[in-house]
Amino acid sequence: MNTHSKISQQLQKLGIELPIAGAPAAAYVMANQIDHIVYLSGHIAKQNGAVWIGKLGQNMSTTNGRLAARSVAIDLIASLQSHLGNLDRVKKIIKVTSLVNSTAEYTEHHLVTNGCSELLVEVFGDLGKHARSAFGVAQLPLGACVEIEMIVEVSD
Repeated sequence: MNTHSKISQQLQKLGIELPIAGAPAAAYVMANQIDHIVYLSGHIAKQNGAVWIGKLGQNMSTTNGRLAARSVAIDLIASLQSHLGNLDRVKKIIKVTSLVNSTAEYTEHHLVTNGCSELLVEVFGDLGKHARSAFGVAQLPLGACVEIEMIVEVSD
């Protein structure tokens, strides 16, 4: 059994079927690689295939924000799979940057972002442990509640 099989089995165990990776909506690419580092563009949260609209602290709970961040992690993994062709090339999730559409008073951005971070560790184990930043922002494209980008080290 190869590593890809282990990751595929882990995704299956978690009940996750990777969606078809999204295409860029403007003049950019979903993944850009320099040497052994892959930079994944920001992915916005989706629910049932549509943009997951909401503002934390106004019309969306931290629990739902966390679910939205988890959905973004699944999309990030799908884009990584599409770019690499094989998830066993992942050596380390280096960094996650999370933007949370929130009111000025909202202070639980880190708890929302945990939805992404925890899933990465569930899928990749110790390789999924990463540095991260979580920011509150006044608005995101299309009114999305969460946008996350990721940096990953990969093997040849």
